[in-house]
Amino acid sequence: MVINEMTEKEAGAFLANASLGRLGCSLNNQPYVVPIYFVYEPDYIYVLSTFGQKTEWMRRNPNVCLEVDEITNQSQWMSVIANGRYQELPEPQYTSERDHARTLLEKRHSWCLNALAERQLKLGDDSIATLFFRIQVDSMTGLCATGESAETGNAAQK
Repeated sequence: MVINEMTEKEAGAFLANASLGRLGCSLNNQPYVVPIYFVYEPDYIYVLSTFGQKTEWMRRNPNVCLEVDEITNQSQWMSVIANGRYQELPEPQYTSERDHARTLLEKRHSWCLNALAERQLKLGDDSIATLFFRIQVDSMTGLCATGESAETGNAAQK
């Protein structure tokens, strides 16, 4: 197996095609990781959510990360981590950004169901308020593992 670093362009293209990742946030030296549906475009990751622990923590500590991976098998996988800052998009000051986020997210199948369904099940309330937020991406890194090493592949061909 060969593991290569992805360029920022490759990492961005990978995030642009993904829709499910793991959001990492922390408060008082305690990490918290949750799965989220998202949409990426250069510089921003957009998310629809409901109020809960992650929102409370991100409001208090806006430094977050998003990890996204695609695993074909043990020797073929890709993983990208985007580090950035949480930014809530409340009305009315962020109306255009919310509309933009909604337009991007609506292109994804079942984009709103995860956040709403989870809260409705917990609270038994069909009128759960949603919120939009985005992560302003400060940095991105990625790794990509590909099958066999060049030496192993050449040996098999001989």
